Parts: sequence; structure tokens; C-alpha cells
Amino acid sequence: MFKLYKKLSVRDWILLVVLAGLTVLQVWCTMLLVDYIQEIIQSITYLDYHNNPALISNEVASAVEAFGWQAFLETLKGTEGYEMMSSIANATTGDIWISGGMMLLVAGGAVATQILVGLIAAFVASGHSARIRSAVYRKVDSFSIAEMDKFSTPSLITRTTNDVQQVMLANILMLRMAFAAPVTAIWAILKIQAASTQLTVATIVAVVLLVLFLAFLMLVVLPKFKIMQKLIDRLNCVARENLTGIRVIRAYNAESFQQDKFETANTAITKAQLFTGRMMSLMSPVMILIMNGVSLAIYWLGASLINKGSTDYATIAAFMTLASQIIMAFMMLMMMFVLMPRAQVSANRINQVLETPLTVFDPEEEKERSETGTVEFRNVSFGYPESDEKVLHNISFKAEKGQTVAFIGSTGSGKSTLINLVPRFFDATEGEVLVDGVNVKDLKQKTLRSLIGYVPQKGLLFSGTVKSNIAFGNDAISDEKIIEAAKVAEADEFISNMENGYDSVIAQGGKNVSGGQKQRLSIARAVAIDPEIFIFDDSFSALDYKTDKKVRENLKKASEGATKLIIAQRIGTILDADKILVLDSGKVVGEGRHEELLKNCEIYREIALSQLSEEELGL
Repeated sequence: MFKLYKKLSVRDWILLVVLAGLTVLQVWCTMLLVDYIQEIIQSITYLDYHNNPALISNEVASAVEAFGWQAFLETLKGTEGYEMMSSIANATTGDIWISGGMMLLVAGGAVATQILVGLIAAFVASGHSARIRSAVYRKVDSFSIAEMDKFSTPSLITRTTNDVQQVMLANILMLRMAFAAPVTAIWAILKIQAASTQLTVATIVAVVLLVLFLAFLMLVVLPKFKIMQKLIDRLNCVARENLTGIRVIRAYNAESFQQDKFETANTAITKAQLFTGRMMSLMSPVMILIMNGVSLAIYWLGASLINKGSTDYATIAAFMTLASQIIMAFMMLMMMFVLMPRAQVSANRINQVLETPLTVFDPEEEKERSETGTVEFRNVSFGYPESDEKVLHNISFKAEKGQTVAFIGSTGSGKSTLINLVPRFFDATEGEVLVDGVNVKDLKQKTLRSLIGYVPQKGLLFSGTVKSNIAFGNDAISDEKIIEAAKVAEADEFISNMENGYDSVIAQGGKNVSGGQKQRLSIARAVAIDPEIFIFDDSFSALDYKTDKKVRENLKKASEGATKLIIAQRIGTILDADKILVLDSGKVVGEGRHEELLKNCEIYREIALSQLSEEELGL
């Protein structure tokens, strides 16, 4: 939790100092209020005595009636009762107005300072949370796929939203109470101790009982708080899975199966929340019981002390107010300690993200590129961090500027893994990946990726419009360039037929367009940035043969001079490639042009014959 306070700004620290000062002022006003309560009660009592001396005793009443108040006071000079009788003799209605007015003034000051403390606490806590959210987002944005695999997507969403919210609420509570509660408790204890030892003991017993109860409550509830956030992760995971896979779920009539999964996750978190809620609900009645018990003890003991003449009602009333302040202060502290564990769990989860070391990071200084549009692999091997086996083994090839290099192989042969090493979604375990003659590790990620137009296997679109999706890599792109890129990707026709053309709305993930349309828009997005290098990760699979051929012809004309790396399953897509690499179990088992591989590579020949006839292949 305290690690996150590094995110506080200088302005926040200044505000915290102001908050501490306002808190002391608030407590001072509260303590003054107790004094004025005592004074106003005494003023009312003394005025009653002044107007009706018989309330004190018949002897006093007789003396006042015989001699008057001032003459009576002369007879008491030098005795214990002189000061009190002098106050009674001089009591006026004005004393009540003065004490009442001061009480209202001090109460207003306490309210004003409390409002300011609340506003500052909310401002600092919300600003702090905003910076934490931004820091988590930036950190996640810098993750390579290796780091992303350590956290599930629902977990990262929960950590960015719910966990940060828990920390913010705890900070607001702590800023309002962490300083105010101990100052109030200490100040009130010092004042109360001077009033009566017996009444102080009664208050201390109540405080001890309160602390013991809240400590028990915290020990019981803490384990549930620790698992609460994980249960929220699980619930988010099931809900997200259900929403993203709704078509498949309905196609297999698996609604009841998914409903059962959701109910299981929902029941688990409900049980945890019910348990913590029930335990926390005990706090209010126990607090009321303890406070009423203290009130009863103070009034009982106070009545005894008044009867003995050791104190008066005004002192008992003031003591009652102070005792309430002490118990409320300890209650605030205990409330904070009860709520802090959940915030601490959330803070730990946030710190796990922020402190995750990056496996892909920028060099301090990037090297100058010596070539243009080249991609070279030198004895590259790769294995996933959690796996002992390598996925790629000693891969070497070079794509020259303007060449088309294709990769083909069975499922799981390592094609996509190989292509992901170029934009540094992963870093090679062994060997070097070079772009423009420079090891990709010696280029800043932003520089490297600005050279590449990447089209993923699954066409991914973002919520917005057709235009914003094509211009995703360059906000300053002109409308003419967007239309030109769409024409290259054979997307202009279906876009023009949409209700609002290029301003038509695209749903999140592109759910309102077909798979082929998503792929063509993804291709248009890559074309629009005029990259040196295109990467097509099986990006033509959802296109029919005619559209596939037309898109490749358009690309050849529009991006002449750009290097193209293509992963394909269809032989027809890569027939004209300058170089084809055949992968099998992460190894290159064939390299050359289409005609050469048909003769020299048995695996390539088998793939080709599984798709085309011998006549079509020219065999």
C-alpha cells in the first residue's frame, strides 16, 4: 500500500500538510465545543439558582432574602463556596447568549474544517487513483506477450478498475481518520483524565472492549478479503468468456452449461460477501451497546459523585461528550484497520503489475539503420519462458527490400511465433533478428513498429468508425489516403454500401462486420501507413480465392518496394513469392521458390497436392 504513495505529487503532499493543520483545528474546535457546552449548562443552572435561591438550600434563600446577593457574598469571602456563589450572584441571561453564541460559532468552525478535510481527502485520493490507473495502463501497454501470459485479461481489468477503486476508498477513509482519530483520542483523554479518575476508568474499560471486538472481527474477516479479489477475477473471466463466445455457445446449445459456470462463480463471491457483510453488520449493534453502556456507567457514577458534592451536572455532561469523542475516535481507527486489509490485497495486486520486470525493453540509444526494408534471421531459436522445449530451432534467412517471403507448414510448426519475433512481441532466445541491418533489440520499439504494417491472423477492429479503424496507425491521414487504402484491400465497395459509408459505426471487435470484411479492413489499416515491411499472419484466410488474388495484385502495385512476410495455409496465396520457407516442428525443412520446392521438399509437395491437383501444379 505504502509503495503506491510514490505516485503522490508535490501538490498532494502540500495538501496533506494543509489537511493535517485543518484536522488539528477541527479537533481544537470540538474540544472547545465541550467547554462551551459545560459553560452554557452552568449558566442556565446558575441563572435558575439566582432567580430561585431555594434550589440551593433554604438557608441560602433566607440569607439572600434578608441581605441581598451582594451582602450575602460579603459573608462568604475567604470560604470554599465563594467563587461558585459569586457566579450565581452575577448570573444573567446574557451569559447564556454569550456561551450559546460561542458554542454555535465553534460548532460552525468544526463543520467547516471537517468539510474542507473531506474535500481535500477526496481530491488527493481521486487524483492519486487516476495516476495509479494510468501507471497500470502504461505498464500493461508495455508488456510483451510473455508478460501478458502471466496475468489473465479479466484479472488485468479488475486490477485497473476494482482494485484501484478499493485503494481510493481506503485512502479517503485514511486521510480523514488516520490523523484525526488519534489526535481526538489523545486530546480527549487528557481532558477527561483531569475531570474524574472514576469516570475515566469506565471509559477505558469501554475502549478496551471495543478494541477487542474489532480485533476479533478483523481476524475473522481478513482471510475472506484476501480471496475476494480473486473471486471477482473469476466472475469477470466467466462473464467475458460468455459475451465473446456467445455465437459458439448458442450454436452448441451450451447456454445452460455457461449459466452453471457463471452461477458457480457468482455463488462463490456471494457467499464471501455475505460472510463479510454479516460479520461487519455486528459492528453497529456492538458499537451502540458499548456507547450506551458507557453513558449508563457515566450517569450512574456521575449521580453518585454529584450527591457527594464532588462534581456538578455540567461537568458530567461535558465528560459524557468527551467519552463519546474517545469511543468514536477508536471506532474510526478500528474501522480503518478493518477496511484496510482488502485495500492492502488490492494494492499488492496492483504492485504485482507495476513491478513485473519487462522482457522486451528499449535500448538506451538505438543504432542507426544501415539498410532499408530488409529482414534477416541469423541462427534464431526461441522457447517460451515457461517451457523447457524450443519452438523454433536455428532459423536463418534474409528478406531483401521489395521481396515477398512466405512461410508455410502444418499447424503448430512455429510460423506465427517466427513472424512475431520481427515486431518484438517476443525476443529471440538465441540468435539475432535484424531489421534494416540492425538487431531489433538495438531499435526502440516505436521506431521498429513504425516500419511495419502488421495484419494479424484474426482481423481485429476497434469501436469507432470505418474511417477511424483504417486511420488507426496515423491520425493525420487524409480521407483520400483512407479511400485509396480501402481500394487496395478491396474494401471500398462494401464500405460504400454501408449506411454511412466510411463514417459507419464499427462495434467493439468488429462484431457487426463479417470475417472477410474484418480482414480487408485490417489490410487497409496496414496499407494506410505506407510501411517498409508488411507482415501478413494468415491474413487472407477469410477471403475467397478471387478476392485473395485481387488483393495481392493490388498490394503488389500499391506497395512496390515494400518487403512482405506472409504466413499462409493456401498454396495459391504464395505461388508468386520470391522465397518460401517450409516449417516443420520449428525447423526449416525447405527453402526456395514454388517450383523448386515441389521438386525438392516432400512436405511442401504434400501440402500442395492436398489443395491442388497435379495438373494445376503443372506436375
